[in-house]
Amino acid sequence: MVVGSNLERVLRAGHFAVCGEMGPPQSCSAQAVLNKVSLFKGNVDAVNLTDNQTAIVRMSSIAAAKLILDEGLEPIIQMTVRDRNRIGLQSDLLGAAALGIRNVLCLSGDHMRFGNHGSAKAVYDIDSVQLVNTVHRMREESLLICGDGTPPKPRKPDAPWNNVPTPLFVGAASNPFGDPLEFRVVRLAKKIAAGADFIQTQAIYDLPRFERFMAMVRDRGLHEKVFIMAGVLPVKSPRALTYMRDDVPGMSIPEELVKRMEGAEEKEEEGIAMCVEIIERVRAIEGVRGVHIMPPMWEKVIPEIVSRAGLLPRPTFEGEPA
Repeated sequence: MVVGSNLERVLRAGHFAVCGEMGPPQSCSAQAVLNKVSLFKGNVDAVNLTDNQTAIVRMSSIAAAKLILDEGLEPIIQMTVRDRNRIGLQSDLLGAAALGIRNVLCLSGDHMRFGNHGSAKAVYDIDSVQLVNTVHRMREESLLICGDGTPPKPRKPDAPWNNVPTPLFVGAASNPFGDPLEFRVVRLAKKIAAGADFIQTQAIYDLPRFERFMAMVRDRGLHEKVFIMAGVLPVKSPRALTYMRDDVPGMSIPEELVKRMEGAEEKEEEGIAMCVEIIERVRAIEGVRGVHIMPPMWEKVIPEIVSRAGLLPRPTFEGEPA
């Protein structure tokens, strides 16, 4: 089923897609979300709204998504299996689709130890692969999964409105930097088989490793079955790189990048330059269909990064404002 999201149209038309990322505020301030819209509008094709990232309470990704959607900016809601069981997940998916949201990224969610609610209970009723398949079947078969582990059952046939497909373009994440590398490709294949339409990768710093990953992806023909978007994360300081290297599982940070940042007089400018260089490199890799820019609490650099990387103008389609 074609859902008609802007991101879907960009990818299916063969354009190199660009996504950004916004962390909702730790409050109910709608203005805090709206203040960032201008940084993304016209510079990206869609924006991820994170789902209580690093296990810290934030505004709902669905609420933040609706706010930017009303401003003409396409959202991708992130949804984790950490905080909801299958009932809550499906309920939120139906609600998001009813509000006009057309993209979802299915994730496991950061562990509680990363946040400030260490005693909170994680749910993990289903895993992220099962969530991908749940959204896929809600869209393609108009089915909900039941709670006792039996096969999905059709919704009541005497209520026609209950047989409406849930129009969501389904995304999943992939980490090319965890070990063993071969398992990462197998896990990617499982997400594709479950129904993923697009993939966003972990932030890329180790380009040789990512190139090996993509070679293995191509060997299995997976790049022809899904749209792969390379993740990039601009940093402001060498400390950000060493933190990811030492404290974030599944990250690969080459020592030469740390030394480069340490030796730079203008740290932020060097971080932007590194990000642009990585975008240029991944864009040349066969099978990479877009880039996902993740500037943690540094959204103001989005316009400069996409401009310097030659990613403008963004494609528009008939009936849309240029």
